[in-house]
Amino acid sequence: MVRTPLTPEERERGELLGRLLREARGGRSMVEVAAAAGVSAETLRKIETGRAPTPAFFTVAALARALGLSMDDLDHRTPLPARKLPVAVP
Repeated sequence: MVRTPLTPEERERGELLGRLLREARGGRSMVEVAAAAGVSAETLRKIETGRAPTPAFFTVAALARALGLSMDDLDHRTPLPARKLPVAVP
């Protein structure tokens, strides 16, 4: 399966998600939060550093639950990039 390259806006959104999760983790260790969410510490590290800018929905949901965040809050704090509509040329 060939994956479409991410746009700069999508990468930026992934980095923002990573920062939000890292901030919510606070003083808790990465290993502790990852274990509570049922994901590997390496997966959490990749998300937090932006190396995995488009994590799976259930991974984000599990991390949000482990950190006491709501999915609604994450959605509002990581807005989708504006989509540019194609311009019709006459």
